[in-house]
Amino acid sequence: MEEERKVLVTGGAGFIGSHLVDELIKLGKKVIVLDDLSGGFRENINPQAEFIEGSVTNKELVEKTFKENKIDFVFHFAAYAAEGLSHFIRKFNYENNLIGSINLINESIKNKVKCFVFASSIAVYGKNQLPMKEETIPLPEDPYGIAKYAIEQDLVAAYKMFGLNYIIYRMHNIYGPRQHIGDKYRNVIGIFMNQIMQNKPITIFGDGGQTRAFTHINDIAPTIAKSIFERTAYNEVFNLGSDEPYSVRLLAQKVISVMKNGEKHAINNEQERKEVVHAYCDHEKAKKILNYQANISLEEGLKDMAEWVKKVGIRKTTKFENIEIEENLPPSWKK
Repeated sequence: MEEERKVLVTGGAGFIGSHLVDELIKLGKKVIVLDDLSGGFRENINPQAEFIEGSVTNKELVEKTFKENKIDFVFHFAAYAAEGLSHFIRKFNYENNLIGSINLINESIKNKVKCFVFASSIAVYGKNQLPMKEETIPLPEDPYGIAKYAIEQDLVAAYKMFGLNYIIYRMHNIYGPRQHIGDKYRNVIGIFMNQIMQNKPITIFGDGGQTRAFTHINDIAPTIAKSIFERTAYNEVFNLGSDEPYSVRLLAQKVISVMKNGEKHAINNEQERKEVVHAYCDHEKAKKILNYQANISLEEGLKDMAEWVKKVGIRKTTKFENIEIEENLPPSWKK
């Protein structure tokens, strides 16, 4: 009897990864989750999935996982995605986000994986013309974006040399249930909601004029899961997210509105960070090839997330303990 073919999802206990696992199981796939629980939670893992606790940086564990299973598809969604913090944790960023990815790519090549689906980011574009399109030449401005773009380039090289198919998703500002709201370095909507529940002022860096397009998880997870069945998507790069950008200042007001039913809440403007001010994308390619459509409005999505957040309650704010460079670190991150 032929060994059962499986799908490996790294980061499958995390926010985006766990939703992806759910969608793959709906499609009838047998799923293995590899996650070190550094940013995810056991309760996020679908009980129908097999769980292996460990890191993609553990080369021996990655090799063992592939050796003991017939893996047809890899969805690589494990990363430490704190873009702004990546300037101050450069070694950690590259070891986790770059070297860990290479461990997976090597084994995928050796084991003839059919397609490697990679969670990249619009961070690869840096400060670029708007809206950012897939053919835009990436100009990443932080180590997180640099690592993501390096992996993209490595996947292209692996395809040309070894025939490893890939699909790359440059996602942006995804939010929704299961997001780690206790991480103060990333996930702005989760940060805002956690601060409100603690009756702390919302923290905005600068004047809040930065613009992003915020995307509910339910608008992207089904598309990503189904894309392995769409051969025209193989060896392509796709922007994935919402079309409509909002300022962080307006976002804060909308979050306050859904969390406090129209009551006011204090906002604390801190020193601005060195970050890309405006970042949003064109999604015509995903719409054409993947039949992608972002249907959930920001208001509707925030209400959905607020309901979940109020159920799970306050999450303790975690501090990253291994800051490598203290210079220019935002004051609130030093606390």
